[in-house]
Amino acid sequence: MSTQSNDPAAPDGRIAFDDLYWRDEYEAITEDDDALEEIVAKADLPSLLVAVAAVTGDTSILDEDLRPPLIPVDTIGLPHTGMSEEAQRKARAVALAGLQRIRDERLTRVGRLSEEQVRELLVYLSNGNDSPEWLGLLTHELDLAPSKGAAPAWSFPEAAAGRDFRVLIVGAGLSGIAAAHRLSQAGIPFTIIEASHRVSGTWWKNHYPGVRLDTPTYGYSYSFAQRPDWPHQFAEGHEVRDYLQSVAELAGVQDVVEFRTALTRAVWNEDSGTWSATTRDESGGERTREFNAIVTAVGQLDHPHIPDFPDREKFAGAQMHSQEWDHSVDLRGKRVAVVGTGASAYQIVPALVDEVSEMHVFQRSAPWMLPAPTYHDETTEAFRWLVRKVPYYGQWFRLWVTLLGIDGRIHTVTAEEGWEGAPLSVSATNQKVREEIIARLAEQLRDRPEMVERMTPHYPPGAKRMLRDNGVWSYALTRPQTDLVSSEIDRFTETGVITKDGTEIELDAVIYATGFRPSDYLDPIEIVGRGGVEIHDYWGGDAKGFAGITVPGFPNLFMLLGPNTGGVVAGGLFFMIERAVEYTIKAVKLLLDEGATALDLTQEALDAHVAWVDAENYRMAWGQPYVRTWYQNSTGRVSQVWPFPITEYWRITETVDRDDYELLK
Repeated sequence: MSTQSNDPAAPDGRIAFDDLYWRDEYEAITEDDDALEEIVAKADLPSLLVAVAAVTGDTSILDEDLRPPLIPVDTIGLPHTGMSEEAQRKARAVALAGLQRIRDERLTRVGRLSEEQVRELLVYLSNGNDSPEWLGLLTHELDLAPSKGAAPAWSFPEAAAGRDFRVLIVGAGLSGIAAAHRLSQAGIPFTIIEASHRVSGTWWKNHYPGVRLDTPTYGYSYSFAQRPDWPHQFAEGHEVRDYLQSVAELAGVQDVVEFRTALTRAVWNEDSGTWSATTRDESGGERTREFNAIVTAVGQLDHPHIPDFPDREKFAGAQMHSQEWDHSVDLRGKRVAVVGTGASAYQIVPALVDEVSEMHVFQRSAPWMLPAPTYHDETTEAFRWLVRKVPYYGQWFRLWVTLLGIDGRIHTVTAEEGWEGAPLSVSATNQKVREEIIARLAEQLRDRPEMVERMTPHYPPGAKRMLRDNGVWSYALTRPQTDLVSSEIDRFTETGVITKDGTEIELDAVIYATGFRPSDYLDPIEIVGRGGVEIHDYWGGDAKGFAGITVPGFPNLFMLLGPNTGGVVAGGLFFMIERAVEYTIKAVKLLLDEGATALDLTQEALDAHVAWVDAENYRMAWGQPYVRTWYQNSTGRVSQVWPFPITEYWRITETVDRDDYELLK
């Protein structure tokens, strides 16, 4: 089973997503000057200026003094990244004149830009940064330049010269869809399996009340299928799920997935240079097939973690993990406990608090909350107008969001050697962030000042995942029906729980917002590589991979969102996925060019890479010896987080270094 693009509108082999995500023709601007001035007053200036320059073809409007200064964000970003009032005034005048020209000349369409035009526009947005990593990354994410730098520039049928080569993709969530699309573009034959009944992975599994993105929506999409008309600034769960479903359908992935089929075991055959992959369907039937390569797209946050509380089975009420929400349970008017105060609890508690009679929130440690006043807001009318009437404005705005995430807030979590504020902060900037967030919390709790200390974390900001704060968490925890419980659960009873301080709490339902087991990577799949070594035995509880993609002793095994690829203060999930896929395709091209059956990462290459990543993680808030976080695995090593700007991931995945691999003939 395979799929590839035969779309006549896509001569370069890329899937054309014009039906939903791209427009050849935009609505004409008919508004008068006063209306346009009002739009400009509400618009993000850097992205609007570059969009206007692209539509009119006049890059001379991007004067040196209008370059966005890109002042790093500590807590709340400055308007237009810190442009001065004078620069903003001038920028609005330039943008208004540009919109007037688009209106008067009826500029409702624009072709793909030349490489030089793209470079000029990107250097403007980057405040003069013209490094190959920045420009390469941004060109990739914009996906409007002729070269794009993402769609494979080679054809498997030509490179393979009749050679049989088949790939197994395991999973049809975010990573699997990207892998299927890019392999399809190159014409590489593949089979894609999915253990569940549908595509979209975590976004169909997580459907609890209040579920939504906790990153800005416009940084959460594929570069090759950019949706410009998102309804919310932080998309609701069903919006992301529908987006992924539509991409899978447009790319032809939906039609070729083997649903309800799980990979249970894969064994490397040294003689044939292939993987013997055993899959199991929903009836329990097993099937073994040979593949030349395996791409794992199973995600990191997929295995729910529920603490082993004594006598949990005795409880007569409802119990559910956030990822296994039971909508048949009516919680209205009930006594409900939510165990945990992480990302899912932060969404569930405010969504339910006004429906239940009692809300008991069990907090082991308080979360840090970054200010996000628009967390539940729809996109503005001015923004939607720009998306409809300024060609490719949505793409330029997405690029701007991506650009701001390249360095993100890394500067706020980098530890200063010998810092005296430990263990509550790791640097002067980190301390400043701490004080600003506590001050914001105190303002929210001005009527309940005794809650400030209880809701203040006792670890450095950024050491654990930071949540988005628009006031709803403080509201929920200070409602009269809410009890913030600091004592841990000691045991369950038939009617509720007893805490370690002896308090008995009667309950109708318990919700486990207790996260996942991300370090149990690739469980429960058994993967046996060279010499009969199983991958989990090789890792010994400490999963490692070069760029999170390849592992020594496991030829032609490529992991997406593998170890140390999580971006927590910088970067983007889709970027990391796409680059890992593109690296995989380059690896396939290398072994074809070399006439090899497989490539196998050397131990030396992995050791050097992990040492480099570890050294940087040790410099971060989450890498300090007094911090305990799910970013760390059972050995104590930070195995989840990518600690660098994403330009570094771009750099190391741009080429497959022949010296890093043994090529097997």
